[in-house]
Amino acid sequence: MTSDSTATTTLQEGPSAPGRAPRPPRSRGSRIRRVLAWSAAVLVLGAAGTGWWVYSHLNGNIDSVDLNQAIGADNRPPKVVKNAQNVLVLGSDSRAGANGDLDHGDVSGARSDTAMLVHIPEGRARATAVSIPRDTLISRPECKDKDGKSVSAANRVMFNSVYTLAGPACVVKTVEQMSGIRVDHFVEVDFAGFKGLVDALGGVTVTLDQPMTGTKGGLKLDAGTHRLDGTASLKFVRTRYGYGDGSDLGRIGLQQQFMLAMLSEIKKQDALGNPARLYKLADAGTKSLTTDSDLASLTALSDFAQSMKGVDPATMETIMLPVAYDKVDRNRVVVAEPQASQLWDALRSDQKVPAAAKDSPAKGGGPGTKSPAPKPSPSS
Repeated sequence: MTSDSTATTTLQEGPSAPGRAPRPPRSRGSRIRRVLAWSAAVLVLGAAGTGWWVYSHLNGNIDSVDLNQAIGADNRPPKVVKNAQNVLVLGSDSRAGANGDLDHGDVSGARSDTAMLVHIPEGRARATAVSIPRDTLISRPECKDKDGKSVSAANRVMFNSVYTLAGPACVVKTVEQMSGIRVDHFVEVDFAGFKGLVDALGGVTVTLDQPMTGTKGGLKLDAGTHRLDGTASLKFVRTRYGYGDGSDLGRIGLQQQFMLAMLSEIKKQDALGNPARLYKLADAGTKSLTTDSDLASLTALSDFAQSMKGVDPATMETIMLPVAYDKVDRNRVVVAEPQASQLWDALRSDQKVPAAAKDSPAKGGGPGTKSPAPKPSPSS
C-alpha cells in the first residue's frame, strides 16, 4: 500500500503507459500558456463564426433575378463598350410588409415609382443618370412575369405599369427595347429599404429654393437647408403636389437632387471605408433589396461599390428622358424624338451627351428645383 503523498502525486501526474517513465509535473508557466492558447483559439473561432453569421445574414437579405434567364440571352442588345456599366435603379412603391406603415394607399400591387438608368463610362470617373417619367406611354415587349407566365406585348401603356404587371425583369427588357442599351445590372429598393439607408447614414441634407407646402399629405418645409431622416426623405422624393409645378416631371427633379445629396453624404462619411458604418448601410439596404443575379451577394455588391468610388456626385450629370405631352391625353407624356434617340446613342457608345439631347418639350419642376445638380449643402 502506498502512502497518501504518493497517491496524490500519481493523480497529479496521471497514468503512465507501460514501460514509460512518469511525466514530470507541468510548471505554472506551461499551464498559463496552454490556457492562453486555448483562449486565443476560442476567440479566433468565435470571430470567424461571427463573420460568417454576418456574411450569411446580409447575403440572405438579398433577393435576385437572373436577367438572361428571365429575358432570354438572345433577346437582349449587345454590349457596345466593354468596360462601361449601365445600371437600372428602381424604386418600388409596394405597400407590402413594413412598407405599409410608411405610406398608406393602394395596396393592390406595386409600381416602379422611380426609374433611373445610370451610365458609368469606361474608367468610372463620372456618371450620367437618366430618369424615365413614370407616366410615359411606351410599347411594352412580350415578357414573362415573376411566375414564368407570358405577358403579351402592348402599345401605349404607362411605363410604371410594366412593373405591376410583369415585374422587374420586364422593366429591364422594356428599357433595353426603348434605348438599345444593354442593362448590366439592376437594383430595386422599396420604401422600407430607402428609409433604412437614410437612417443608417444619420440623415441627408437638402436645400430648397422655395417652400414645400405639404399639399395632399406631402412634406412641409420652408425654403432653405434641412436635414431629413428616413421618413421625411421618403416624403421628399415622393412629393408631387405643393412644390414646383406639381407634376410628376417636377418630382423627378426632387428625386435627382436627393440622389446626389445622398451620394455626397456617403462620400463625405467615407461610408465605404468604415467597416462599422458599412455594415449598418449594408444591413439596412439589403433588407429590402432585389438585384440581378450577378450582384446578389455581399461580395459582389461590395466590389461593385468599391469600383464606383471614383465617381464624384458633384460632377454626376442628371437628365430627364426627353418627353412631350401626349396629344390624346395631356396627363401622359410620350418619348420626344429626335432628342431621345440622340441621348441613347451617346450613352450606348460612351460619348458625351449633346446639349440638344437634353431638351425636353415637356418641362417639369418649375422654380425651386435643383436639377441636374444641386449646390453642396452644409451638414447639420
